[in-house]
Amino acid sequence: MLDRRELLAMGAASFTLSACASLASSTRRIRVATFNIWHDAGDWPARLPLLVQALRGIDADVIGLQEVLQDSGKNLPNQARTIADALGGYSVHFASTAPKNAANRYGNAILSRLPAVSEDWRALAPASDHRTALRLRVNLGSRSVDVVNTHLAWKPEQGPMRAQQIGDLLEWLPADSVPRIVMGDFNAELSAPELAPLTNRFTSALAAGASDTTLNTAEGHRARVIDHIFVDPAFFTVTDARRFGDLPVGANYPSDHFGVAAELRVG
Repeated sequence: MLDRRELLAMGAASFTLSACASLASSTRRIRVATFNIWHDAGDWPARLPLLVQALRGIDADVIGLQEVLQDSGKNLPNQARTIADALGGYSVHFASTAPKNAANRYGNAILSRLPAVSEDWRALAPASDHRTALRLRVNLGSRSVDVVNTHLAWKPEQGPMRAQQIGDLLEWLPADSVPRIVMGDFNAELSAPELAPLTNRFTSALAAGASDTTLNTAEGHRARVIDHIFVDPAFFTVTDARRFGDLPVGANYPSDHFGVAAELRVG
């Protein structure tokens, strides 16, 4: 027969195991990626399998794509749908300021293999720049996570416009406690003053200096890190972040941008 001390020890061990199990069940991981796919520029038929290969290698749960085009005049189906079909297992969510029945629609997309709880999008101010933000709330185990994808004004001198777009985006986000990831092509480096409202509130998954560029200099761009994944530090710990899709196959790269991917632990 076990004595009282042995029973207490067994109880303590049982409590410890239970606590560890509870902690493990409350911790989730999510892999996300962002990639500007350069619409149908260059040799799109040659680039498409390279994009698919790069994204398959990252194996992200949620993917943000920018410069997504569908154009019936060119017999070009929605590029996000084409990529998702090639990858398999992803739902497609697309936002464009063009009407749904327009022949040419250009915008941002989110691909998700996590169940979608809700979806929303916004045409960012100013309307003249035709920029959008797309938000997908996904179910990650027992909790929800918001993933936001956007693409901001591209000219170097358009910092004030990007600041307006960021302000509009942040005002649009729900005022709730759901963990949030904001990613995309911001056309600005982390030190840019217009990004301060984001960098003051979120952490960049790809730490400053971790990469010399997310723009493909082989396509004539100046080296700059302008593609970002921002995460709420109150909820997320970055366990890995990297650039991808940065190697050519023959004469082609996947895009004129490189992708950024991150693995996050959700507390």
